[in-house]
Amino acid sequence: MGKFIVLGGSRLEGKVRVSGSKNAVLPILAASLLNGQASVLHQVPELADVFTMKKVLESLGAKVNFEGNRAEIETRSVTRMEVPELLTRQMRASNLVMGPLLGRFGYCKVSYPGGCEIGSRPMDLHLKGFKAMGAVIQEKFGYVEAECHQLKGADIHLDFPSVGATENLMMAAVFASGQTIIRNAAKEPEIVDLQNYLNRMGAKIKGAGLDVIRVQGVSTLHPVEHAIIPDRIEGGTFMVAAAISNGDVIVENVIPEHLEPVTAKLREAGAEITNLGDALHITCPRRVDAVDVKTMPYPGFPTDMQPQMVALLTKSQGTSIISESIFENRFKYVDELRRMGAQIKLEGRVAIVTGVPKLTGAIVEATDLRAGAALVIAALAAQEATVIENVEHIERGYEKLEKKLNNLGARVMRVNGVQ
Repeated sequence: MGKFIVLGGSRLEGKVRVSGSKNAVLPILAASLLNGQASVLHQVPELADVFTMKKVLESLGAKVNFEGNRAEIETRSVTRMEVPELLTRQMRASNLVMGPLLGRFGYCKVSYPGGCEIGSRPMDLHLKGFKAMGAVIQEKFGYVEAECHQLKGADIHLDFPSVGATENLMMAAVFASGQTIIRNAAKEPEIVDLQNYLNRMGAKIKGAGLDVIRVQGVSTLHPVEHAIIPDRIEGGTFMVAAAISNGDVIVENVIPEHLEPVTAKLREAGAEITNLGDALHITCPRRVDAVDVKTMPYPGFPTDMQPQMVALLTKSQGTSIISESIFENRFKYVDELRRMGAQIKLEGRVAIVTGVPKLTGAIVEATDLRAGAALVIAALAAQEATVIENVEHIERGYEKLEKKLNNLGARVMRVNGVQ
């Protein structure tokens, strides 16, 4: 298993370019299954999860070629409708192939997916939507099978604005007869990017970014080229890293509107942030103030930025209250921060963080993707060296993180450990 060795105490300065969005590219890769022709994607991040999705598509018969940050996907040769269990257990987003397979071929079979163990993310909303569109669902032996000769448009109300369910149902509805309406839909920017990709292929979708999405079924799609939007979570992570190091950093290739919840909290904490159009300039000349944070579906504060924000607040002046409303197990990393001297008390889904003047290096373990990012942020500000184990979690969602941080003046070294 890989490790990061981080020597803390360096002030981050300079420019860093954000990669394409992990949470946008995965559903877009899955959506390529709808098109029986070729698709070309640009700004594709080189991430472990992206390579896993590549294997998922190839296991179904697709031809996928990556050249740097460019991907060519040809799905004319897709003949298999079942995703191997090994792949679905590696990454939760593998279940996003259900909508495209069901919509195009009328059948799919996947095992219950894995991924980060940050809390319950059941597929019931996905399956309810498929049933409403006429699919017959069978769940047995750890697998889900869905079958329908021709999906039909339906009026679907989601009990919760689930990102994955919204995306899966959008994709399933592309070839459905009639109109599909998805109410209480998730509003994340990644869903807007998926809509734009599908519409460029010839789909007819309106409303992404709002709470009601309408999909008018079509009969054919055509080849397309598309550039993935910047990763707002990576951008926010670099902003927090700059703040904890009292740095001066320009975060390039971002859409500032997507980062408004993070920007607002960092400004409240004392950081100075300037909007440069497609970049954000962040400086933080002093120790941050305590702030309260509650995670919410977009456009609220993102749950994927909660661990990084907690890491920053461990060195704040005062006491912060962080409420997690999305995932019940998102605080698994807290014990690791405590090893570094953080003062954090947990009460269910609430963390009470009392800032300390300094953190100290320790041997810690990344328990999931964003937890790993939080440990890297804390390590940047810690005295002496920190060893972060299981960095494979981090590499699921951050492209060349250590190189980007080192270009800003950090001291991060990746080493291969012995399992």
